[in-house]
Amino acid sequence: MTIPHRDRAKHPGSRSAVCRERQSELAARSNAPHNWPRGAGVVSFVSRAFKGRPRDQARDARLPPGQYVVHDFPVLSAGPTPHTPLTNWTFSIDGEVDEVKHWTWEELRALPSETVTRDIHCVTKWSKFDTTWQGVSIDTLLEGVETAADYVMAFCDGGYTTNLPLDDLTGGKAWIAFAFDGQPLESEHGGPARLLVPHLYFWKSAKWIRGLRLMNEDSPGFWETYGYHMYGDPWQEQRYSGD
Repeated sequence: MTIPHRDRAKHPGSRSAVCRERQSELAARSNAPHNWPRGAGVVSFVSRAFKGRPRDQARDARLPPGQYVVHDFPVLSAGPTPHTPLTNWTFSIDGEVDEVKHWTWEELRALPSETVTRDIHCVTKWSKFDTTWQGVSIDTLLEGVETAADYVMAFCDGGYTTNLPLDDLTGGKAWIAFAFDGQPLESEHGGPARLLVPHLYFWKSAKWIRGLRLMNEDSPGFWETYGYHMYGDPWQEQRYSGD
């Protein structure tokens, strides 16, 4: 795999044009779902687990600042859940590449996969420890890809997008996950496959993933356009633009 990179800051700054008044509104709605499809209107419901932090919870060294531990798996979404038939499902890597790569569901599942156990942290302040996933490493998918890109835009069913530095997807840090806790990934959690980037806030682990677009310059995805942080490090509490 040849993926030359230029020197750059690890934590790119936000270029969102959202005004402070809009940021305050977003902060007040910090329970917003992390995979709201582009173009979706305001909905009259929210999914379970939009709650504040329990005051009696002891601090854990594994817990980023401002987070609390949950033992269920909160479903954070609004609008309809996509249900793409596996016979129609594809995954692609395109953009700043010499050759676009495509996989069908069968071809993706035929690739070497890994089982990984990681803690995950949602921007809505819940964390879940020791989650177990099975998936294909992004390193495996990028084998043979030649690019000078520094950034990636993940794109999904439902129109959702999110941006990430390419370095945060390589080196054993990210996967296309198709199973959780030994079972096929449920649609409400992003199945049949989602991006898994556990070291960043979980909105970066885009549900219903369909591809990665390699880019020479960073560009905001869906929630980043509305004031969420361009990088999203839980340990730095990078929830919103300016954090």
